[in-house]
Amino acid sequence: MSSDLCYLTPVWECNMPPFRRTRFAIAAAVFLFGMYGCAGVGKRLEPPRVKLASIRVADFNVLESVFEVQLRVFNTNDTALQIKGLECELEINGQPFAIGVSGADVEIPSYGTTLLPMRIYASIIDIIKSTADLSSQQQLRYHIKGKLRLGAGAFPEVLPFASEGDISLPDMTELKRSRP
Repeated sequence: MSSDLCYLTPVWECNMPPFRRTRFAIAAAVFLFGMYGCAGVGKRLEPPRVKLASIRVADFNVLESVFEVQLRVFNTNDTALQIKGLECELEINGQPFAIGVSGADVEIPSYGTTLLPMRIYASIIDIIKSTADLSSQQQLRYHIKGKLRLGAGAFPEVLPFASEGDISLPDMTELKRSRP
């Protein structure tokens, strides 16, 4: 077979030297992956909105406390989110409070919402630092940030999130008055 007609025959039947065949195969693979990547350019996912829905003490030890939290996740995309994992950091009154991870495996429908339960861990020192002004405040300011790990598709995606709000504290004087 003449080398002039090499472009009309399959690569494996062509009389190209092996290093040229390898370069051709790599270039073809890059081109195909590039085309695959361009097909998803218009489908950029919006980061979800995440709010702290509830928090409660699960375990209290000498050096560490465990809290069970529920995060309300809002999917504002026109496609469902297949969540495979979650990590987050919680700050209270501007101080680091707790961190946690979860292997949540849940699907949030498009324009839907769900509660994601997870455990977060706080050292006693961080708890003391973040609640030092507790007696003078009626609300605690929280800031939560983290990442949702998606499992759908050939290349899993990571969606960052951040949210803040206030946690209202019960009126301590009401609790004291109700005791006998």
